[in-house]
Amino acid sequence: MTPQGEELRVEVDGRTLKISNLDKVLYPRTGTTKGEVLNYYAQIAPVLLPLLKDRPVTRVRWPHGVEQARFFEKNAPAGTPAWVRTADVPTTGSRGDSRHGDRLVFPIIDDLATLTWAANLAALELHVHQWTVTKQGKPRGADRLVIDLDPGEGAGLHECCRVALLVRERLAERKLDARPVTSGSKGMHLYAHLPRRRDSDDVSAMAKELAEELQAAHPKLVTATMTKAKRTGKIFLDWSQNAGSKTTLSPYSLRGLERPTVATPVSWDEVEVGAEDPLGLEQFRYDEVLARVSELGDLFTA
Repeated sequence: MTPQGEELRVEVDGRTLKISNLDKVLYPRTGTTKGEVLNYYAQIAPVLLPLLKDRPVTRVRWPHGVEQARFFEKNAPAGTPAWVRTADVPTTGSRGDSRHGDRLVFPIIDDLATLTWAANLAALELHVHQWTVTKQGKPRGADRLVIDLDPGEGAGLHECCRVALLVRERLAERKLDARPVTSGSKGMHLYAHLPRRRDSDDVSAMAKELAEELQAAHPKLVTATMTKAKRTGKIFLDWSQNAGSKTTLSPYSLRGLERPTVATPVSWDEVEVGAEDPLGLEQFRYDEVLARVSELGDLFTA
């Protein structure tokens, strides 16, 4: 470990990086340090990096730990190593900055060196679009659909599991295979790979249609309305994250919450247990996720 303020030069996949403050506590409630965060991302990289491949990454950084201020960062910051791959993307509902005008220059985290660079900047959360870019950095259509199951007051992961099973049925009717991921916070994300790339507006419309169908069929359990006052005791099906400008926390990303929880791919058997038993499924910590991957493999792409 390096003392506070001391830099360490390391070689990662042939790249030289400056690593600092490995003993700095980023999660005070659990004492989890930056060094442990870096170690987690290094160990989870074999299953995480394929999910980040070619996707512009918005980072949420907590440079002073999760009990202090955070900030969202879309553009690659000043001082980004020249070897970090980037994508120069026109703004779609988000503003650029003074360096880039009406464009955003996102980093693409597609190797361990870049992932280590981001983690060293205390980028605990990695958020990605449902579309990707070409090798030349040009945006192309969405290759997956996502629905965020967000529990309102009085609801939780148990109700999310119940609703997830309903969403799976609706997606199956559309010949789409859903993959469940706990959000690491309160809810769950459901992803479905698209057989062909589609415009983000089309995917968003499809997700909205599905959400409204379930709201009509299960009005006491499901809402497709964003108004928080109408979510009490229900699961909000957030279809809007399919919009071209929106992002979703990547599977296997840490969360910047009190505990170092992770957006964790789970099996449908686990979801079925969670739908029956309020204590049947929980949000997982990073050490539990590493153990799960070691034992079960990658449930997201399996």
